[in-house]
Amino acid sequence: MKHSLYLKFILTYLVFGLLGFLVIATFSSHMTLNYLTGQRAESLYREANYISTNFARSYYSESPNAASLEDIHSHFQALDTYLNASIWLLNADGTLLVNSDTSLSEGTETVIEDFDPTDMGSSYYVIGDFYGRFDEETLSVVTPITYNFRTRGYVLIHMPMRQLTAERDGLLNVTYLTLLFIFGLSLMILAAFTVTVYRPLKKITEAARQYAQGNFQYQLEIYGEDEIGQLAATLNYMAHELKETDDYQKKFVANISHDFRSPLTSIKGYVEAMLDGTIPPEMQEKYLNIVLMETERLNKLTSGLLTLNSFDTKKNRLDITDFDINKVIKNTVSSFEGRCTERHISIELLFDAREQFVSADMGKIQQVMYNLLDNAIKFSPNDSQITIETTLRHEKVFISVKDQGIGIPKDSMKKIWERFYKTDASRGRDKKGTGLGLSIVKEIITSHGEHINAISTEGVGTEFIFTLPRVHEE
Repeated sequence: MKHSLYLKFILTYLVFGLLGFLVIATFSSHMTLNYLTGQRAESLYREANYISTNFARSYYSESPNAASLEDIHSHFQALDTYLNASIWLLNADGTLLVNSDTSLSEGTETVIEDFDPTDMGSSYYVIGDFYGRFDEETLSVVTPITYNFRTRGYVLIHMPMRQLTAERDGLLNVTYLTLLFIFGLSLMILAAFTVTVYRPLKKITEAARQYAQGNFQYQLEIYGEDEIGQLAATLNYMAHELKETDDYQKKFVANISHDFRSPLTSIKGYVEAMLDGTIPPEMQEKYLNIVLMETERLNKLTSGLLTLNSFDTKKNRLDITDFDINKVIKNTVSSFEGRCTERHISIELLFDAREQFVSADMGKIQQVMYNLLDNAIKFSPNDSQITIETTLRHEKVFISVKDQGIGIPKDSMKKIWERFYKTDASRGRDKKGTGLGLSIVKEIITSHGEHINAISTEGVGTEFIFTLPRVHEE
């Protein structure tokens, strides 16, 4: 688990969540307070400007209806309650005339020393204790009162920053609750990911480890129609195929060992007998012929294995040409003339046309005909007949090789294409066979994209039929 990708993902997720919360708590707090301060300062400035223009200005006019300080104080107190902020009326020299937080006392003047509106620069508000008048940070907005083109005084609105801080904290609490909800939701998504993805992946990893160790019996129990389920089904299918391949390889090695051991044992025994004098010189020619026969059998077995291996590795390339299949059959039949004459076996050729051109690898098809005819002669009784027929149907040429031999048992029909497979009857009649002939035939026909079938009845005979694509004679 130390190097688990899932653990790294969880740690990254937690670190990301913590850092995200810290960043939001730090920067959002500052940015939110600045935003609220700017918005509130703008709102208070509009109020102060309205007061100075429409109400406080009349105090400095020489009109008989000019507002008195009592009127201004009452008005400021009403606005104080509405704005929840202190409102001041200040002379140009810094003398405080009206304060909405205190009662109006005639004859008591408060002068704000060092008051200078230019200290604010281009801004219309300032944050601080306002020349030492407050014990806490305060947002102060200043707007001038002008009359006859002269600045006569100022309207100031003061709001404690704790109000804005409380408002900010309220907004941030909503944000934090939202983030907490999102984080909880993401944890649920993470839990769903763990159940639907991580655990199946762990099972798949364990299955792959078991298969790598050769345990193809291990069953991956993941079911579903999604990609994970499809992957699990594919792995189970792969394990099944690997098991069959493994069983086939063991059987293949066992068959090779058996088929190689027998002739090698015979050769070794006869040679040792000749060397130690057990076989006299006058008898050696007979046993040398047996050794030669066994050597030919080994050579035939090796050639067959090489042929099959070339098809297995897909390195065998077909040399496709157009040729007359009837001519190939005649040439193949002529090579068995001696064996057929010796056993009084006749071969009947039935061609539906004088020439029948097909498109295939002529050398490979000649090998197919040789193996099929060799089997037919091998398992046919003396004084019997073998029939070879070519028929054209639907742009396919059907080639049939039919004998009157012992036939193939019904339970062996599906196994005759397997490598090294021999029926019990063939093992008794043919000691030279390798069990590769029909496997080679099957591989060659399949590599051409065609089909081959066998029809057999015990005691009656066997017929092999395969197809090749027809080519129109020019």
